[in-house]
Amino acid sequence: MSIIAFLVIGLLAGLLARALMPGNQSMGLLATTLLGIAGSFVGGFIGSFFNSDGRILALHPSGLIFSVIGAMVLLLLVGFAGRSRRVRI
Repeated sequence: MSIIAFLVIGLLAGLLARALMPGNQSMGLLATTLLGIAGSFVGGFIGSFFNSDGRILALHPSGLIFSVIGAMVLLLLVGFAGRSRRVRI
């Protein structure tokens, strides 16, 4: 896969994940693209559980659907990590 196609798929996956996730994700175009690219690798990891070749920990990019799912998982994790942990008395 060429680097341009990888960036375009990453941008599309990031935009779709941000559109499907509820809430406000204030990100720029570069952060959205990086989210989609990272989501592609997370989606590849998730997709490897459904693959029958026996390589579970193989890190490989995936298609658009699993890229969007992976980006949504990353957005969910970032949302949990970004919440303040205040204790009310």
